[in-house]
Amino acid sequence: MKKKFFIMLAFLAMVLTFTISKAHADYYTNSILLYEGKSGIEVTNLQRDLKNLGYFIGEPNGYFGSYTEQTVMKFQKDNYLAQDGVVGRKTAREIKVDRVAQTAKTYIGVPYLWGGTSPSGFDCSGFTQYVMKKNGISISRTTAIQYNEGIWVGKSSLQPGDLVFFSTYKPGPSHVGIYLGSNKFIHASSSMGVSITDFSNSYFASRYIGAKRILT
Repeated sequence: MKKKFFIMLAFLAMVLTFTISKAHADYYTNSILLYEGKSGIEVTNLQRDLKNLGYFIGEPNGYFGSYTEQTVMKFQKDNYLAQDGVVGRKTAREIKVDRVAQTAKTYIGVPYLWGGTSPSGFDCSGFTQYVMKKNGISISRTTAIQYNEGIWVGKSSLQPGDLVFFSTYKPGPSHVGIYLGSNKFIHASSSMGVSITDFSNSYFASRYIGAKRILT
């Protein structure tokens, strides 16, 4: 009897793990192709992102039909991508980058809070982690560890969505933001809270130490 009980517990744990992993499946992190005829949680997440970006009208239904294909093609056209209606790695990344930027900007004005990890107050790495997590992307909590994640990117090769790092109050990476393009980044500043800053800002320009690409 006891053996059957433990076998049942193990089975339930396996089912629960599978259910949770499916519930958190994502078209970007799973590196899959989505196209007309596909269905599932990844399609739902795609439709939700496209809706938030103003392309998909209506409620996400998890089915990649002709309307979803049309919205994907419109997004691809607006972002100078091949207009094939297929969501592969390039299209998925561009959608995620736009959603990350959109999410980050909604928190402009949130005050700085040392150790803060929520919209009631952010520190720099709490902000970057929170914004990425809202878009299904997992990064570590602290600036120093985030600095060791992803792929190194030269300043001349920066793309929107890259994490940019600065040495501020101590040697090494002590401040982080999200690059938005056009020589600007968004971050939780200790003096301004969540705000957008230009790389030409003398304080940050002299303290820039590198960038990492999380969305590859």
